[in-house]
Amino acid sequence: MSVIEFSAAQNVREHVWTTLKEEAKEFAAQERALASLFYGAILNQESFCRALAGYLAEKLATPEVSALHLRKLFLDIYRADGAIVDAAAQDLIAVRERDPACTSYLQCFLYFKGFTALQTYRIAHGFWQQGRKVMAYHLQNRSTELFSVDIHPAAVFGAGIMLDHADGLVAGETSRVGNGCSILHGVTLGGTGKDHKDRHPKIGENVLIGAGAKILGNITVGDGARIASGSVVLKDVMANCTVAGVPAKPVGGPCCENPAAEMDQILGDE
Repeated sequence: MSVIEFSAAQNVREHVWTTLKEEAKEFAAQERALASLFYGAILNQESFCRALAGYLAEKLATPEVSALHLRKLFLDIYRADGAIVDAAAQDLIAVRERDPACTSYLQCFLYFKGFTALQTYRIAHGFWQQGRKVMAYHLQNRSTELFSVDIHPAAVFGAGIMLDHADGLVAGETSRVGNGCSILHGVTLGGTGKDHKDRHPKIGENVLIGAGAKILGNITVGDGARIASGSVVLKDVMANCTVAGVPAKPVGGPCCENPAAEMDQILGDE
């Protein structure tokens, strides 16, 4: 990462953290019954990194693996790769900007399970890269149990991702998702056959994948493409193309420049 890129990432993280603290303070005054939650999760924390590690640890803890122990493990992962925390900040911004139901960073941070599941995957991926596959699988399983989101820890997801509602999302081991994508509930990034090699989809940047879409096999979905809800995609999709149907085929004209940001799922004439 260049000096300029590092500075930009730091600025994004600081913006998110400053705003989160302002929102938590305001909401604690408005809703005193939840004030202890806002203070414990955010206002009493030293940084966005520590707040994120602590909140995820509380969510993912079990009687056998305590929140205190998980928090230490998660902080170790964040210290080893700060880009994971920067990606989380970009994910928060993506949800706030794209989801009209989201009115604050705090709402997403505490209550949107798509965001929480994605951050669980990011930590699991960190463990996977360190060769700690059992811990990675443990977190994958917890995410499936708690959030109905099953992302293999070897999969690669970029930053600025929104998982909208997220129920029933499945992403296989060799799947790849580029920066800036929006993925709705019930989506499958699946393989075909029993081949252990590269067998899952490669999704470009700024792609919008509608609810219930199934993208199967080692195929490529180009940057800025749009996959209609309920579609079954079995072949490559060109950049800035809209596809729909079973099997999916190109429909209408080219997409807007960034369908993931626009979140427009109406497939009328472009």
